[in-house]
Amino acid sequence: MAEIREIDVAAVTDQIRDMCIHANYHLSEDMCDQLERAEAAESSALGKQILGQLQENLSIAGRGNVPICQDTGMATIFLDIGQNVHFTGGSLEDAVNEGVRQGYQEGYLRKSIVGDPLLRVNTNDNTPAVVHYSIVPGSNVSITVAPKGFGSENKSRLFMLTPADGEEGVIDAVLQTVQAAGPNACPPMVIGVGIGGNFEKCAEMAKRALTLDTRGHSGLPHIRKLEEEILSKINETGIGPAGLGGSTTAYSIRILTYATHIAGLPVAVNICCHVNRHETRVL
Repeated sequence: MAEIREIDVAAVTDQIRDMCIHANYHLSEDMCDQLERAEAAESSALGKQILGQLQENLSIAGRGNVPICQDTGMATIFLDIGQNVHFTGGSLEDAVNEGVRQGYQEGYLRKSIVGDPLLRVNTNDNTPAVVHYSIVPGSNVSITVAPKGFGSENKSRLFMLTPADGEEGVIDAVLQTVQAAGPNACPPMVIGVGIGGNFEKCAEMAKRALTLDTRGHSGLPHIRKLEEEILSKINETGIGPAGLGGSTTAYSIRILTYATHIAGLPVAVNICCHVNRHETRVL
């Protein structure tokens, strides 16, 4: 029988506090690479200039320890918890929210969360976070923090397609979403897509897809081909950096899939802006 590893929830709070600050101040390595590659490859002179300005903005944020963007997002947390882990010291979800609270207060990050979607009273500490839990083999806890702004979140969509819609239906769904978003999602975009499962499963997959390395591709050959085809079609729209025209409308599209019902083909498209903030650490 595997030995049980105990982790005090205070360690989770500490990591999430630091990750909320770091992810809002510093772009991940994959996204820095994407920006550099995009500037080198961009065909439009104006688009190339905008991509250079975005990199300058990132440099200023990093040097000055200030947020990359004024919309420091709703904190989305993915916790992949080893089944041999036992948490001590209190409620895990309370610890997660305490980490978000401390991070947004100590990092002077904008508090954007209202406690009720209709009454609209600000919670003043950016909690509660949206937390996704998965139980996985092992004795480690992987924590991914993804502060997601709503300029791009508001442009995301979910489609309940039929099996007859097939691959072309998936492509059309993604292109419809991108074209409707236009400049309002702060392109160049990163696109996360979930295909399969049910109504909520495909949306969660689309969100998680945004936290994958944007330089990578699906390990499934037919899905990798689909990623490459859709990305090419997106960049042919000419929306370009900041929506002002060019060959770089999106850096990357990552697709996750899951089994689904014989009568359905759920597709979720989660758009993220040009910074696509995310960070992962392992306890």
